[in-house]
Amino acid sequence: MSASSPEVRAAGALAGAIRRHWVLFLIEGIALVILGLLAIMAPVIASVAASVFFGWILLISGIAGLITTVRGGQVPGFWWSLLSALVGIVAGVLLLGWPLQGTLSLTAVLIAFLFVEGIVTILYALEHRAAISGRWGWMLASGIIDVGLGVLLLAGLPGTALWALGLLVGINLLFGGWALILMALDARPTAAGAAPG
Repeated sequence: MSASSPEVRAAGALAGAIRRHWVLFLIEGIALVILGLLAIMAPVIASVAASVFFGWILLISGIAGLITTVRGGQVPGFWWSLLSALVGIVAGVLLLGWPLQGTLSLTAVLIAFLFVEGIVTILYALEHRAAISGRWGWMLASGIIDVGLGVLLLAGLPGTALWALGLLVGINLLFGGWALILMALDARPTAAGAAPG
């Protein structure tokens, strides 16, 4: 009975899809690894590219929100929705117009995230050190590293804004691509296994 549960069927369907399309996942993983390495080798360019990318996202979402709000008429929350759309448009224009200054703003958000994430992880590890036995030390170390990275980036401002965002995007792409490559290679059909579909 449990073998036919929706969760088991969904997991089987997902595994089957990965097995059938393992080459596509492999190609995507290789592309991400290459992009990640390029971003790591040229973090300033990657930082500016990330700033421009976020600028376009904010601008497009702001314009879409403005059109939706105006076409929706006087619905409840009209003015808040209008304000939100205008803020998105202005933020997008600022990031696109001045991407180098935008990297400073995005780096500031990254620093705040690292501080908050690090402190929360440290507190979580300390609170659960008895319950999660030996693993709490790794969580504590992760939190300390997050806070340390935040301090390092903050101490180096504004210089760190030029490379930090691009470097972290590159590292993220590199590890994400490597994970896809390993998943694809693990899912590929073997000679004795199922025939490729």
